[in-house]
Amino acid sequence: MSNIYDEVQINKIIELYKKNRERDRKKYQKKKNDPAFIEQNRARAKAHYQAHYKDTKKENYIKNQDFIKAKSLFYYYRRMNRIDEYKEKFPDKVKLMETHGFPVGSGSG
Repeated sequence: MSNIYDEVQINKIIELYKKNRERDRKKYQKKKNDPAFIEQNRARAKAHYQAHYKDTKKENYIKNQDFIKAKSLFYYYRRMNRIDEYKEKFPDKVKLMETHGFPVGSGSG
């Protein structure tokens, strides 16, 4: 009942797999710059995103909208070297960021 492969069969299977992967890689390298292939690939990727991820991403953004905006504003103040001013002006946003595990230190981010 047990189909145990011997060493020769295992090596043959591995070599066939490597040859197939190399052949597929060469085929892709030939057609990857073809405009028709690019358009077809984009259409397929867009359809997959629309079918599986669009609603999930939107819900996740809406759920974390306040945190995303607070983080964006923090990055602006950090870029301008005004983190202390950010902490003074927006203590509620600092608290929100820290609850999400995003420490607002004097120079970290």
